[in-house]
Amino acid sequence: MKSAQEPSPLAPPRRPWWRLYLGLLLASHLVWALGSNRRDLPTDWQQSEVSTQADETHNLRQTLAWKWSGSKDPDSPTLVLLHGSPGRGANFDRLVQALPEHLRVLTLDLPGYGASGPLGPDLSARGAALQLSHLLKSLQVEKAHLLGWSLGGAVALELADHNPEQVQSIFMLASLGVIEFELLGSQTLNHGLHLLLLNACRAARWGLPHFGAWDGLAPLMAFGRSFAETDQRRLREILNTLDLPVRILHGSEDPLIPLAAAREHARIVPQAELEVLAGQSHFLPFSWTEELARDLSVWVTRVETGQAKLRQDASAERLARARLPLDPRNIPPLTGPALILFGLLLALATLGSEDLACIAAGFLVADGRMDWLTASLFCFIGIFSGDLLLFGAGRLLGRSALLIAPFKWMISEDSVARASRWLHERGARVIFTSRFLPGLRLPIYFTAGVLRTRIREFALWFAVAGLIWTPILVGGSALVAKHYEVRLDQVDGLDVIRFAAIALGTVFLLHNALRLFTWRGRRILLGRWRRLTRHEFWPPWLYYSPVILDVLLLTLRHRGLTMTAANPAMPMGGLIGESKAQILEGLGEGPEIPTWILLVPNGEQQAKANEWIAARNLDLPLVLKPDAGQRGAGVTVLHTAQQLQEALDSMPVPSLLMEYVPGEEFGVFWVQPPDTPRGKIVGLTIKRLPTVAGDGQRTLEQLILADPRAVALHRVYARELSGRMNEVPREGSVIPLVEVGTHSRGAVFLDGKHLITPELEAAVARIADRYQGFHLGRFDFKVPSSDHLQRGEDLRVIELNGVTSEQTEMWDPKHSLWTTWRMQHTQWSRAFRVGALCAQKGAKVSTLRAVLTEVWRFRQSQRN
Repeated sequence: MKSAQEPSPLAPPRRPWWRLYLGLLLASHLVWALGSNRRDLPTDWQQSEVSTQADETHNLRQTLAWKWSGSKDPDSPTLVLLHGSPGRGANFDRLVQALPEHLRVLTLDLPGYGASGPLGPDLSARGAALQLSHLLKSLQVEKAHLLGWSLGGAVALELADHNPEQVQSIFMLASLGVIEFELLGSQTLNHGLHLLLLNACRAARWGLPHFGAWDGLAPLMAFGRSFAETDQRRLREILNTLDLPVRILHGSEDPLIPLAAAREHARIVPQAELEVLAGQSHFLPFSWTEELARDLSVWVTRVETGQAKLRQDASAERLARARLPLDPRNIPPLTGPALILFGLLLALATLGSEDLACIAAGFLVADGRMDWLTASLFCFIGIFSGDLLLFGAGRLLGRSALLIAPFKWMISEDSVARASRWLHERGARVIFTSRFLPGLRLPIYFTAGVLRTRIREFALWFAVAGLIWTPILVGGSALVAKHYEVRLDQVDGLDVIRFAAIALGTVFLLHNALRLFTWRGRRILLGRWRRLTRHEFWPPWLYYSPVILDVLLLTLRHRGLTMTAANPAMPMGGLIGESKAQILEGLGEGPEIPTWILLVPNGEQQAKANEWIAARNLDLPLVLKPDAGQRGAGVTVLHTAQQLQEALDSMPVPSLLMEYVPGEEFGVFWVQPPDTPRGKIVGLTIKRLPTVAGDGQRTLEQLILADPRAVALHRVYARELSGRMNEVPREGSVIPLVEVGTHSRGAVFLDGKHLITPELEAAVARIADRYQGFHLGRFDFKVPSSDHLQRGEDLRVIELNGVTSEQTEMWDPKHSLWTTWRMQHTQWSRAFRVGALCAQKGAKVSTLRAVLTEVWRFRQSQRN
């Protein structure tokens, strides 16, 4: 395997093309706005304004374009031609010329198409039928024969349902109909696809610099809206009760609407006449014009003379067949453009989630919409293309791509570092095996590009792995779906929960099945289970949701955010973004306060740090932490001069460089309401930095996975120990997993209330009394031992937090979820009460707007 040197550190990519693109977009919209969007009315065509609602007095109106042809006699049979989508009335020009003169022919552009525009409030088939009904009334047409081609067939059926007195017969020409034969056979799924198309059109319309050229593609918007707004489920209900003469003409090679749909329409409309045109496609008005004109003439004559059948004239056999439910075996697989469309959608979907795309393909196979080989092929094409794109991004952009969406959401710097080592150590076989190991593919393939692996070698290894893995995943999903009798039409009914459960279960099963075959995989699954079942490992959004609700209730009870006044010495009481430097200044100098300096990233931080270190005669290690930070984010222990230099050079925000204090760490929660002569300790946390013991055989990662608690934090420790997970510690060595006493970074917190003594309270009181305006918060102390802590001796303050600090002993594994929530309630209730007392003495209570503004600013600073 050919490789280059290790890639350079991250550097923000330049993006001047964004400014160029925005300039082009603004110019395009200006040209478009100044240009003419008028739809020219063809010769001999007219326009009428009609209501878009059943009530003609409704003020929402739509312009319809229409044209009379043929007989001028108002008593002649009237034939209305309804086109498909995307299309327009002019599609019938050749057919109109071929029709006999005794027919009075009304051609129109359906709402949103041709000269019927602009896009109105309702482009559904039912909306078009309502507008057509109003138009027929305005033209004094009492009854008409309707020819509905494609989508026009749905409009004809909706008009027959809305106002059957206006419809004399329906001629369904390659007509849209029952939902089961359209695309995926589910209104919900089809609706989602049509919305996808519609929103893609909208994005192109407003987001591309087309300089007015979009107007030529406007029918695509109408197409998307027509299908997105049409409820095709209604059409089966209408056909089941339709009591009109119906003729169905359908080409045997129709690639858009399957012949099986026409057969189903003829089954459930027992009086219908079905004729299948051998070798004909969907576009019969163009390919079968003369014959269609003659057929229409004969049909209208038969209806006018009473020779066409009504439902009551159908045979008993056909009436009995019409009452039978649909046999799913009659639904054909996808073909033609529909097959290509869904194949491309599956291929594109793999770029978002390979597992979900392959499972969706398996469900299509189980439902009979696609065969296994075809579905696997489309998924493989997407997967193969996606991995080549990933490889290409690594090669062209390097590690700077990790700063760009979507790569920064999917790949971490640590995972790229590990992948780099694996590629160097194990070569091309890593590319093959990563296909079968969840979580490895993205960083491996991206890093292969960064390291400039030969593309032929990369593509060969991936193709082999993909051709093995993809058919297994698609086939396995299909077997699961068939076993549980999953059908796509279940999404529309009460079985949607069952459908979703089986789909999600299949995702979990197939995504994790391979893990069960290795010890590492089984331990990772065990870690996931423990993170799920132990609340101390829950993500903040999940654990703190009830706490936030409790804070909101306390806010209402106290009629304001009084807790922001609990510590007048801190902005907003230390709620968010408080400066650690200001707090340390408030505590003053003394033996309890480690020496520190505030550094600003202005290019001079290295020189100032060196000067400070020399003046204080300090040695490494030192601690660097952001001046405004939470949950230990960005806190680093620097052991070497190189680490110090790199940390200072890459320092993104103002930070404190502090003396490192050895010893044991404890969190002490202090409360002293105003006018109270003596405060007290209400909580004490013992902070333990977890370790593993080496045995000279297992890697550091294996030791972590073998530990009953550390296994739940495998990813956390992998970040903390970046670059060391493959080390084999010598026998008897003790390896600390973290260096910072923060629970979110893997430290173990234990309840230490038994260590509280009068001597400790007196020592803490002496420190707290030096900070005027401080009433409530948590000190983090370092001391030589717990005995020193109990005696109140040799306390060193490494941090003090305000109103959002927690009694962190609640994270002791022995405490139940309800106990921790009760402690949270007690803590916040106390904060509101202390804040209310301070507010009575003149302390400022922040407004909700001020708090939200500060939260937003803090999050922006953390992001930057």
